[in-house]
Amino acid sequence: MTQAHQTASQPAQASQAQETQMHGARPNSGKVALHFGAGNIGRGFIGALLAQSGYRVIFADINEQVITALREQGEYDIHILDQNARTEHISGVSGILSSGPELVPTIASADLITTAVGPNVLKVIAPALARGIEARAAAGAGPLNIIACENKVGASSFLRDEVLGHIGGAGRTYLEQNVGFPNASVDRIVPPFQGENLLDVGVEDFHEWYVEGPGFRGDIPQIEGMKVTDDLMAYVQRKLYTLNTGHAIAAYLGSLRGLDTVASAMADQQTAEQVRAAMQQSGAALVQTHGFSAQEHAEYIGRIEQRFKNPHIHDEVTRVGREPIRKLGPQERLIGPARMARDLGLPADALLRGAAAALHFRSAEDSQAQEMQAALERDGLAATVAALTGLPEGDPMHAEILRQYAELEG
Repeated sequence: MTQAHQTASQPAQASQAQETQMHGARPNSGKVALHFGAGNIGRGFIGALLAQSGYRVIFADINEQVITALREQGEYDIHILDQNARTEHISGVSGILSSGPELVPTIASADLITTAVGPNVLKVIAPALARGIEARAAAGAGPLNIIACENKVGASSFLRDEVLGHIGGAGRTYLEQNVGFPNASVDRIVPPFQGENLLDVGVEDFHEWYVEGPGFRGDIPQIEGMKVTDDLMAYVQRKLYTLNTGHAIAAYLGSLRGLDTVASAMADQQTAEQVRAAMQQSGAALVQTHGFSAQEHAEYIGRIEQRFKNPHIHDEVTRVGREPIRKLGPQERLIGPARMARDLGLPADALLRGAAAALHFRSAEDSQAQEMQAALERDGLAATVAALTGLPEGDPMHAEILRQYAELEG
């Protein structure tokens, strides 16, 4: 989903985000990018953009079947799931096991490293990154940039801290002087997909990838579709508090109403109206906080609604709603924008309805959903809401969640 223009106005205090234009050139020919995570997101988004920008992409993963296929085939297809369906061919790729002996030497020689492994796995890959960086230091290698492309605010900074916990001496000095960990905001819906080939992946047509410019070391790499900005937080919050907020609420409300996909939830008028109301409330707060144009942000919300309604994307509510404990966190997609709105004197009831719906979420496939329901039964609603959201009992927003929980239960 390469997009040559920005989908929202620049924040008033931000310098303009810049996107590399390829114009048919492959400026990274001969360079190697190591990408942690060979799942659908890795192959269908970041890894694909790197390959299309001329990198030889090596995927690292624990899935032996996928890694073997990448080694043997070296290519796969991306199916764009949209009215204007098309196929993009990705070539020049390979794979290594993230538990194998090739990983550290590959880290030591890579020109760029990216991840799409899930926030909880970053600490798992940190020790290997530390060993690879120590090997780079010993070899006198040049600068390296490591971009964690995860649904987590400050994911690259978090990964840097984890790596620093496993490195010392010359390796630590080299890291501090030569290794950049620019934070990023990524946005592309990549649902489960069953193709003829194991490696094929289905994605929506839209995508965004913002990376903070000051976080790079050495030259900023030229990557198709990557936009560089000096004010990443504006885009991180815009995406988290709009796309992720609406996506989660559609899933939780849809689940309550017995609907199996986000598209079917958005086809339900009542659900769609409540999702839109929540995104409008978070949008009002984002416009005031970051200086976005109100009109352009409204158009951004409209585009997100159309993405959710895409009938070609079979995005199950059980997938989108998973890990409700994390998503109910104080700065996460439900409570975070509600806090922002409240601090600005703006309404947040539609956002809090989403939090109440999240508390009803049940899934036999998700350990957090089961843990949350056990806490509700053991500790009661009020105590569980306080523990998960950070909102103390007696806080008006805490009381509103309890009220809406009961209303949804009825």
